[in-house]
Amino acid sequence: MRLERLHLQGLRCLSDLSLDLVPGFNVLIGANGAGKTSVLEAAFLLSHGRSFRSGARDALLQRGAAGLSIFSTVRRDDGTTHRLGMGRDGARWDARLDGQDVSLGQLIRECAVVCFEPGSHALIAGGAEERRRFLDWGVFHVEQEFLVAWRRYQRALKQRNSLLRGGTTLDEGLLGPWEVELDRTGALIHQWRRAYLAALLPLLREQAALLLPELGELDLRYRCGWPDDEALADVLASQRVRDQGRGHTASGVHRADWSISFELAPQREHLSRGQEKLTALVCVLAQARLDAQHRGEWPVVCLDDLASELDQTHQAAVVNSLQGTSAQVLVSGTELPKVLEHLPIRMFHVEQGQLTPLL
Repeated sequence: MRLERLHLQGLRCLSDLSLDLVPGFNVLIGANGAGKTSVLEAAFLLSHGRSFRSGARDALLQRGAAGLSIFSTVRRDDGTTHRLGMGRDGARWDARLDGQDVSLGQLIRECAVVCFEPGSHALIAGGAEERRRFLDWGVFHVEQEFLVAWRRYQRALKQRNSLLRGGTTLDEGLLGPWEVELDRTGALIHQWRRAYLAALLPLLREQAALLLPELGELDLRYRCGWPDDEALADVLASQRVRDQGRGHTASGVHRADWSISFELAPQREHLSRGQEKLTALVCVLAQARLDAQHRGEWPVVCLDDLASELDQTHQAAVVNSLQGTSAQVLVSGTELPKVLEHLPIRMFHVEQGQLTPLL
């Protein structure tokens, strides 16, 4: 799939901007703060319903703007097109698909975008929440029923936590039904996550051999969020008193995590900051390839500030890897990366929120 025309209004420093994108490589160049990253951020928002920038929710809206909106035409590899749009004039996102109001979940199912950006190392070095988001986005695009199960799980979790904090007696009749629901939906989510990671592992190893061959073979560890040999319902029942003291549910798929290790770097602390970034890139590229295998078409790949994040050797490895695919790639930087100088590209110059096509 690819984005054909992207139109943004009121997003950060972008008052009103439209750009026509081409298959293959699209490069946005300009000074720091010009708005390049915001274009990539808009594409990511259409696919995830959130920004890849931490703490960005309140900062998305341009100062003085009444609201923000993002529209794009998406063309599938089979030639079909869809018109996607999302906007916000308060705290809530509104979504539209082919002119009809839809849920945000329906919208993001139609648009797949992965992104490597300066904050991506948090996927390796940060907290478990970031890794769960990465994992669940992948599962969402594979399992049609994932979102329903995830919402039911979150509802049951909220109800159980409310009862725990209520200061009442830990009544089996009150807690039991919610724990059964957590066990049922949690088992589905756990099963889907484990299957997704099993499918992802060979692609992770393939990309790691390309970008981090000096570290040896990659391995993956998944922790489901409670003891593997016990049913979640039994764990929750046995932990009621302790959970009441904590004020929240300490076991379940909302506590799951996964981690990557290498033959010659068995712990995350053995990785340098640069190796953490490359490991995150390995994850992003592997997820893109798995999505392409499942859907039969590549997601859009965004590479923010490519030249600053990777040395020229690794830039060339990534570009050469993507060049042999049908992926549409959006690249940003203060100048054209040398590795792209002799490739057919579409280039844009971004300055103070304004965009000028160059090639």
